[in-house]
Amino acid sequence: MVLWILWRPFGFSRRLLKLERHSITESKSLIPLAWTSLTQTLSESPGIFLLGQRKRFSTMPEIETHERDSELFSPPSDVRGMTKLDRTAFKKTVNIPVLKVRKEIVSRLMRSLRRAALQRPGIKRVIEDPEDKESRLILLDPYKIFTHDSFEKAELSVLEQLNVSPQISKYNLELTYENFKSEEILRAVLPEGQDVTSGFSRVGHIAHLNLRDHQLPFKQLIGQVMIDKNPGITSAVNKINNIDNMYRNFHMEVLSGEQNMMTKVRENKYTYEFDFSKVYWNPRLSTEHSRITELLKAGDVLFDVFAGVGPFAIPVAKKNCTVFANDLNPESHKWLLHNCKLNKVDQKVKIFNLDGKDFLQGPVKEELMQLLSLSKERKPSVHIVMNLPAKAIEFLSAFKWLLDGQPCSNEFLPIVHCYSFSKDANPAEDVRQRAGAVLGISLEACSSVHLVRNVAPNKEMLCITFQIPAAVLYKNQTKNPENHEDPPLKRQRTAEAFSDEKTQIASNT
Repeated sequence: MVLWILWRPFGFSRRLLKLERHSITESKSLIPLAWTSLTQTLSESPGIFLLGQRKRFSTMPEIETHERDSELFSPPSDVRGMTKLDRTAFKKTVNIPVLKVRKEIVSRLMRSLRRAALQRPGIKRVIEDPEDKESRLILLDPYKIFTHDSFEKAELSVLEQLNVSPQISKYNLELTYENFKSEEILRAVLPEGQDVTSGFSRVGHIAHLNLRDHQLPFKQLIGQVMIDKNPGITSAVNKINNIDNMYRNFHMEVLSGEQNMMTKVRENKYTYEFDFSKVYWNPRLSTEHSRITELLKAGDVLFDVFAGVGPFAIPVAKKNCTVFANDLNPESHKWLLHNCKLNKVDQKVKIFNLDGKDFLQGPVKEELMQLLSLSKERKPSVHIVMNLPAKAIEFLSAFKWLLDGQPCSNEFLPIVHCYSFSKDANPAEDVRQRAGAVLGISLEACSSVHLVRNVAPNKEMLCITFQIPAAVLYKNQTKNPENHEDPPLKRQRTAEAFSDEKTQIASNT
């Protein structure tokens, strides 16, 4: 019989000890006496708890799953501080309980042993028996299965039905670099207690990381681990400065892998190609791109002031909308042209390479003058997207008294979707106040605010949506009969237009 004990000397880390194997051939009446004697002997030793015969003796204290993995399924301790990846240093042997079964019943049995079987990713739960070709060994969870008494009644019943002995054996399982997850490797390598990078933004074949200062000495190793552990990733890069507010790109260094930054991504059924080192692309905005696209219907018009490589413009154009897309960055402009052709919408998108203010006061102004002068039946819905969170609110000043002539009916005034960052305790109110201050009006009753994502601790990205009031958009304040309303009634109508849009940030602040 194999007895496992938990030894925790003077409060130090737990350690499993194995006693000698004993075959008890005496009658069952003598077994309790033998266990009682052994219990009395061991109970005199501090820090020792019996793990066998769970119904009669103290069992191992409950250990959370992540704690279990860190104790047994963690890389060797001597990899701590490694800065150049040595995969051979991650070899480790662990002792695993196994159940020997006939190979022809494995599939039937595994359905009933899901709880007891080892669930560790990257390790086969069923292996060949090196001593018997007709048998297989089922690897069991060492924190759940200690003896045959560790099986539940239903499991024991299935074992009996299939004529499988519940006797537990031990197997030395060799773990290698391939068996550890990226987070486990980095947690073992980086200084103890420091934050571990295990996440990244994926841009085609590129893993984009934002490393912190304490991680920089390990940057090449981190990059290589990300490549090794994520199929399809062949290059890992780190951002080394903030986004350039003019061209919306950032300087980066290649940590490991290919130097090639030319990549292809697929988002919401559309394909985009670009040089990631020279343009802005954020895969975490996929949902937001879809949200705005769904707001437009066929025949609508979109002005995309900071279009990038086309994640708003192209899906909207595919809905048979007319799109005017602009970006100041020459590289973004180039790839926007390319991607419109790639997605076969180049005939529906007019592309510009201008500063955002020049785009608004030039092409946008000209088109709005024509669109808003059309008859009521022919007027399309007009949307203006301004996705430059660091500065877009400042560009709202370009709308002040942009148009000449008689104001159109309120229902046809352009709808603006303006993005911004906020570190305020009430980010929705903060964005409203800042946007309203630039426009010279209050947006409290006639705007909705959508939380896009959490960018960093205490920093949110939001989108404020509102119709540009005629008093802001037109120089001539004389109202035509169609648009003549008392100010209170006008505010009420504007508020009602947004009554169905809840301020989505409310539940997140």
